[in-house]
Amino acid sequence: MNIFKYRPLVMVSSVFLGMLLTDARAELKVGLVLEKSGKDDKSFNASAYQGLKRAEKELGVMTKTVEAPDNSAYESLQRAFAEKKFDLIVAIGFHQLEAVKKNAERFPDQKFLLVDEDAKKPNVRSVMFEEHEGSYLVGALAAMHAPSGKVGFIGGMDVPLIRRFQMGYEAGVKKVNPKAQLIVNYLGVTGEAWNNPPKAKEQALDQFQRGADVIYVAAGNSGMGVFDAAEAKKKLAIGVDSNQNWIKPGYVLSSMMKRVDDSVFETVKMMKDGKFTPGLVRVGLKSKGVDYALDQHNDKLVTADDRKKLEAIRADIISGKIKVPDYYISMKKK
Repeated sequence: MNIFKYRPLVMVSSVFLGMLLTDARAELKVGLVLEKSGKDDKSFNASAYQGLKRAEKELGVMTKTVEAPDNSAYESLQRAFAEKKFDLIVAIGFHQLEAVKKNAERFPDQKFLLVDEDAKKPNVRSVMFEEHEGSYLVGALAAMHAPSGKVGFIGGMDVPLIRRFQMGYEAGVKKVNPKAQLIVNYLGVTGEAWNNPPKAKEQALDQFQRGADVIYVAAGNSGMGVFDAAEAKKKLAIGVDSNQNWIKPGYVLSSMMKRVDDSVFETVKMMKDGKFTPGLVRVGLKSKGVDYALDQHNDKLVTADDRKKLEAIRADIISGKIKVPDYYISMKKK
């Protein structure tokens, strides 16, 4: 048997195999670290996960998602991705700030995306949203649907970020009805506040009992309890972070969307194109980083007149004619 006549085939196969291995090594790897409420929270984390899945599908990147059991796990989860040579580590939520800062220093060549805080590190891209602008819009919408003049707000963890939602919302309500009354509750001061639907439902039922016609909830997965209460009392709720109109059609007036999905996708694309840039990026109404949700699930609730008024308000915010109060700025003045 003359084995030499098979040698070209072997050589070609070896070259082909080498190409495959090179391509495999060249594939961009992205690791996503989510908060405890996870990719199924139908809110903030879910939006980030959707953005990553879109990148996987459209950009052909390899992805891995992990969910932290508690705040103490962020540093080790991020570090594990770095040690496995993932090209980009995406950290979702302000709770991950300190972990990102430590790991960014430990792995100076590692690229990070941090959402909702500014790490101020040369290898970290930080994206922060102008939540108060989007909250102002849905506050105006809430007032348009509150004949009693009473509206509610339920926040998750009582932190400056969520106070920012509340302040913008209240200003939007008062823009439409200066005499409106705002009823406010927070679910707690620990991370458990993001994942407590029963307590949120209890607070929402109480607010509806006290006369609120509409409740805006900024509390992650806990918002599911507010939607249940709205359905039970035949009242209205406003969702947050992702488009939650579909959860209880007819009872979710709208949702204040933070386009975390777009920010994740765009950053992965930057990595894919070799154009990653670190530093702080702020996204608001002008860049469509925040907005109110309108689709087939709420198009009968939000009237043509409502939309006309909201678009006028949007234009005034973008132009600077309307100055939306910002809780972060108010804190600095104290």
